[in-house]
Amino acid sequence: MTGALAGKRIIDLSTVIAGPLCARILGDYGADVIKVEPPGGDPLRIAVPARSRKMSAYHLLLNRNKRSLALDLKKRDAIDVVRRLAAGADVLIHNMRPRALERLGLDYESLNRANPKLVCTNIIGFGRHGPYRDRPAYDDLIQAMSGIASLAARGKNGVPRYLPLNAVDRLTAVTAAHATLAALVRQERTGRGQEVEVPMYENAIEFMLGDHMTGALYDPPLGNIGNARAVSPARRPFPTKNGAICVIPFTDKHWLKFCEVTGRTDYQSDARFSSQEARAKNPEAVLDAMAAVLETRSTAEWLELFASSEIPHGPLHTLEDLLKDAHLKEVGFFVRRRHPTEGDMVVPRPAVWMSETPPSLARDAPIEGAATREILRESGYDDAEIERLIISGVAIEAAPQP
Repeated sequence: MTGALAGKRIIDLSTVIAGPLCARILGDYGADVIKVEPPGGDPLRIAVPARSRKMSAYHLLLNRNKRSLALDLKKRDAIDVVRRLAAGADVLIHNMRPRALERLGLDYESLNRANPKLVCTNIIGFGRHGPYRDRPAYDDLIQAMSGIASLAARGKNGVPRYLPLNAVDRLTAVTAAHATLAALVRQERTGRGQEVEVPMYENAIEFMLGDHMTGALYDPPLGNIGNARAVSPARRPFPTKNGAICVIPFTDKHWLKFCEVTGRTDYQSDARFSSQEARAKNPEAVLDAMAAVLETRSTAEWLELFASSEIPHGPLHTLEDLLKDAHLKEVGFFVRRRHPTEGDMVVPRPAVWMSETPPSLARDAPIEGAATREILRESGYDDAEIERLIISGVAIEAAPQP
């Protein structure tokens, strides 16, 4: 492996999305990531669609740049394997609740005694110091409890709904990755590790309130909590004669240009629209006024008119459109790869560009236990010990491939 994190070893004890994605991000940057899986593998291995069992699209995207070690953590010897791995690692990532980790003897205090430089990144549902700390958590649950699902209901005739993607899991993964990187910087500087905790609940709320704290930020409040423009049902791609378009004339310069391009110079003299501040106070009126004019032409006509205006604008893309997008094609965003067991794939590459140590797709997502023997050998087990661990069911190696 090459990359900014080459030489760093990450033990990934997590499952599903947030933890595996955090570890995969570090793997994309060049770290050696060992994915420790239970018998049967990570639960998302059996999601759909899949070309072959236990190799779902989710798994292929979340677990690239990793090696798979399969262990039965219900067996004491398996815990000893993890402890030995952690003793030589830089980071351990998990999404177990604190009490479960303590029962296994894999809590930070125990691991730190053997490896003072270890960074232990805990991805959990709720912060350990609150009354929710022992509750299980999934993306939809946190969307509901954090208030994110309620945002759609704040608009006129709105109803609560979940965002149509696992937004909390993915946001938590990114937060955990940058927190882990910060801890690794300190590790490099001092030789000391630390425990890092990223609770999904608090993280989602902090993220969401960046837009919605609004007047409640002040004491006493300067207004109600909640961003009126963000929750307005009029805040959506604007319908055109034959489709939809996004146009954002945010600054006064852009607004004046929008009025010129659309032929609605009367909007310039409307007191509700006369300045950026005025428009911020009248978001519904602004959005309705824009909608009224944009529905009068086709999407292609508007794109041509806005092309030289410098106003931020663009068409409404579907998921299918992304696969044919000219910009994504030019930057090589979709990479064609041949997986050793799953065949040809089209993979979204990491979006980050780095001039010296770019992230890469160095390893395809592994079959369960593909590197069990290799990793045990690297950890100091001899061939006889490895055979014993496999025969006893402590460690599981990959089934022979046809």
